[in-house]
Amino acid sequence: MALYHHVRDKDELLMLTLSGIADGFPRPDLPADPRARMLAVSVHIHDVLRQIPWVVEILTLGDLTDRAALWMVDEIIGAGLTCGLSETRAVHAYRTIWHCIYGDLVFGNAMAKRAAEQEPDRRRPFPELLADQDGVALPHLTALAGPWVEVTESYDIAEQLEAVVDGLLSRA
Repeated sequence: MALYHHVRDKDELLMLTLSGIADGFPRPDLPADPRARMLAVSVHIHDVLRQIPWVVEILTLGDLTDRAALWMVDEIIGAGLTCGLSETRAVHAYRTIWHCIYGDLVFGNAMAKRAAEQEPDRRRPFPELLADQDGVALPHLTALAGPWVEVTESYDIAEQLEAVVDGLLSRA
């Protein structure tokens, strides 16, 4: 409770906790091409937040950010505008990119935490829970059950963000 003599509320405390985090990571050299810049900043956001999973947990509370991180939002929106998106579509593009990044990080953090807590002989619930009779109702999942782990482990967020960026910019 002594902390609350120095801050207004929990949100202010969390904002102070986030303050300056982005300054601890150098800005990458960004390409001049706006599409490439949008992708580079998107991958940079993911890479930085992957290194500090506790920040992702704070961000789950919504509307909290580090002021020093806003340059990344500005770059993505600016790149969208330069590529011909309207202001509304540029903001929506940023939000779509953010949701992809954030979702990947939240899921990845949860999976890492779960893996660290699991007993070594514990079975994974998927794809092992599929039974032979699922081949009719779930033909695609059943066919992929064998290579599922390999396929999912080959997921590359940068490659997927590139597809998202290309799709968003195709609306310009």
